[in-house]
Amino acid sequence: MTFWEHLDELRGVIVRCVAVTLVLMVVAFVFRDEVFWLVLHPKGEDVHLINTAVAGQFVTHMAVSFYVGLLGAMPYILYQLFHFVAPGLYQQERQLAFWLVTSGYLMFILGVLFSYAIIFPFTLDFLCNYQVSSEVHNLISLESYIDTLLMLSLLLGVLFELPVVSWLLGRFGLLSADVMRRLRRPAIVAIVIVTAIITPTGDAFTLMLVSLPVYLLYEVSILIVRNTKH
Repeated sequence: MTFWEHLDELRGVIVRCVAVTLVLMVVAFVFRDEVFWLVLHPKGEDVHLINTAVAGQFVTHMAVSFYVGLLGAMPYILYQLFHFVAPGLYQQERQLAFWLVTSGYLMFILGVLFSYAIIFPFTLDFLCNYQVSSEVHNLISLESYIDTLLMLSLLLGVLFELPVVSWLLGRFGLLSADVMRRLRRPAIVAIVIVTAIITPTGDAFTLMLVSLPVYLLYEVSILIVRNTKH
């Protein structure tokens, strides 16, 4: 294929990805009740949200529909991108790229689910009930709620990429299991600090709840790197 044929093929990939994302966005927009039941479910019954902008709820509805559509279309997008670059790769490179993309996506989704089911509810409960004075009451806006949910989901999704990144670095000989074992104690300190920033609840139980899975991912990463062939 010539350069312009490759460019035309890329344009087709982009158009198809955008089209699928928009279709799923429309589906999410139509099924508003089901989508927002999932989005608002972690807050429980004690937290009441308010809207402070004239078009706030409509804009939030559009934004959430887009995020849901993008998340739902991501497997198709990754498949299209892989199908586009695969012809230019060797067989071994195609296998490496396939497992890298697949495992990266699955670990990201696992991190998002972990945040949604465990981390976000604990964080929300702490922040919504935290008061500097009894004279100051918390009124949580819908926009702030959505932003916090997205931020924590993204952060946990990225943290759960640790085994994938370690495998990739080990594959290229940039990281070894021996180095990771020697750095275990500093890594534990770093994990505790990062999780304390992500989940500012102030109690040891929640901190352990977040730190333990990330530490286990670190140990799993050591095993993965040890068995990775350069």
